[in-house]
Amino acid sequence: MKLADFSTIHLPAVEEEMVSFLNQHTSEEKLKESMLYSIHAGGKRIRPLLLLSTVAAFNESIDTTTYQVAAALEMVHTYSLIHDDLPAMDDDDLRRGKPTNHKVYGEALAILAGDGLLTAAFQLLSMTHLANSPKLLLLQQLAISAGTQGMVAGQAADIAGESQQLSLEELKFIHERKTGRLIHYALLAGGVLANQPEEVLASLQKLANHLGLAFQIRDDLLDMVSTTEALGKTAGKDEKMEKTTYPRLLGIEETKEALKKEMDVANRLIDQLEKNVCLFNGQLLRQFIQQFSV
Repeated sequence: MKLADFSTIHLPAVEEEMVSFLNQHTSEEKLKESMLYSIHAGGKRIRPLLLLSTVAAFNESIDTTTYQVAAALEMVHTYSLIHDDLPAMDDDDLRRGKPTNHKVYGEALAILAGDGLLTAAFQLLSMTHLANSPKLLLLQQLAISAGTQGMVAGQAADIAGESQQLSLEELKFIHERKTGRLIHYALLAGGVLANQPEEVLASLQKLANHLGLAFQIRDDLLDMVSTTEALGKTAGKDEKMEKTTYPRLLGIEETKEALKKEMDVANRLIDQLEKNVCLFNGQLLRQFIQQFSV
């Protein structure tokens, strides 16, 4: 199946889970409006789609519980974008081609909308019809991936690194946490939902490390070579803020080579999973990797 068709079939159910949950469990109308504004802004939904594609790769059925876990992950990601766009952080006016949340609702409500999405994600995940053991694991790993060992730590390091010349290793470490950890969670959660053993989950984590880095290298490239209209957010922002990025450290051509290297390693890891895991089909995951080409 083509990834676009898979997305058309499954993403509407993820959207419905997010919207339905926020409508049912938010008591302040303006807060709900602000939260839904950023949810409805859309986006490629890469993280929930990766989660669903991982479940499908193991030939497991995708059900309401799967959609709910994917929805919780996307709610965490959306919260992070709302906060990332705030004046105290990246100070951006555009997100997904629309005015950022704080430009529409003000900084205070935007902060609270992000807080609401983060906490609602854990509430939704806690209410899924999963056995206690996998549910606890998914809750714990989402907290780790989103929190002070993962995305939030990466964001803090990214802010601290502004206007500084970071080394390539320092930059990778920021990317691994700020961007990579939620991608890491998407594959891990997909493996957990597909009832995979620890050794397979470990292989998925290796794959996620390279997917996450490829995604961020591509993002660094597009910030430099693409347009605001194509990106749906302000292009050239990294250069303006004097942030260390792959193109600033390596140049455009070497950055493209670094991206290709991560994509090649990811494809080889999928080859290994197909060889070692019965019924595993990495077709959808390969299509994800193809999309990272610049």
